[in-house]
Amino acid sequence: MAKQLPYPVIREIFSRFRAAQPEPKGELEHLNAFTLVVAVALSAQATDAGVNKATRGLFAVADTPEKMLALGEEGVTEYIKTIGLYRNKAKNVIKLSRILVEEYGGEVPSSRAALESLPGVGRKTANVVLNMWFRHPAQAVDTHIFRLGNRSGIAPGKTVEAVERAIEDHVPAEFQQHAHHWMILHGRYICVARKPRCPDCLIRDLCAFEEKTE
Repeated sequence: MAKQLPYPVIREIFSRFRAAQPEPKGELEHLNAFTLVVAVALSAQATDAGVNKATRGLFAVADTPEKMLALGEEGVTEYIKTIGLYRNKAKNVIKLSRILVEEYGGEVPSSRAALESLPGVGRKTANVVLNMWFRHPAQAVDTHIFRLGNRSGIAPGKTVEAVERAIEDHVPAEFQQHAHHWMILHGRYICVARKPRCPDCLIRDLCAFEEKTE
């Protein structure tokens, strides 16, 4: 785990990220707040590409909690059976749809606590929804962000929660809204797990990772 980088270095890192991609987007396809919740919940232990492939058909017929309930658990299962843990995820999608209808009038709540109370929705999922839909500067830490945060010194921490706090504490406020998207994309495509693509990295000279690849 690298040491925490100084504030001016982090500012320069995110300035470069912003210059390269001013408006980074998440890669999960969705139509509204509800389909975003479902897509992110389905993405646990699955790739975004795999989830998108499954949800295109699902969201075409069920883009509201009411329609999802009408489809039923077996109906949902048919659409998402190419995704890992699909049976349990189908149960959760139906459960969370029922709660949204019965307790929230079919609307997705904008509170982290309310989101986390939904079946299959953990802190990371809640943070993605808060950030992407409600435009809150919430930081959803996945494996890519955890790796990049620790490797580079942007946000070192031994736990997901510690990395989340480090991003909130050390990344300048002007970059908080898009910070997790820049970090996810950089970790997914450049700072990859086995052999990071250091020669292609736009923050190579600022990164604290000692074992850079040639």
